[in-house]
Amino acid sequence: MQVYIMRHGDAAIQAASDAVRPLTQKGKDDSVLMAQWLNKQGVKIDAVLVSPYLRAQQTQKIVSQYIETPETFEVLDQLTPSGNAAFIADHIRDLAMLGTKAVLVVSHLPLVGYLVSELCPHKEPPMFTTSTIACIDIDVALQKAHVEWMLSPSQLLFTK
Repeated sequence: MQVYIMRHGDAAIQAASDAVRPLTQKGKDDSVLMAQWLNKQGVKIDAVLVSPYLRAQQTQKIVSQYIETPETFEVLDQLTPSGNAAFIADHIRDLAMLGTKAVLVVSHLPLVGYLVSELCPHKEPPMFTTSTIACIDIDVALQKAHVEWMLSPSQLLFTK
């Protein structure tokens, strides 16, 4: 199973609450860039897990315009910045056991880093800039996982 863990795009600093901070134009542009790159890689998603916060929802919507994703997705309160990485990792493993081939998770710091460490126990939590994606391969039969790659928008722009 492939797990694509994505931090939301760059968001406005000022808003009525953290939960309603919208993406900036940079956040939208970076999310499009990453989604286009995923599309070129032929990524197809079977399940989507997303935070209830506006900026994550907006990021997920942008990505879904460029790559094949299911029409329905799971909004999980445990995907907020202070969410429970162990709960989400268990949920992802359950999806893998059910035969899901590829999952997109859109969430926040620090949870995205902790989630990588939950899925890959010997890996320190990596730092995610906005719109960064880490791809984790989970081998259900061997009960092992490893980070295949991690890519940020600036890395894509630098290589052009």
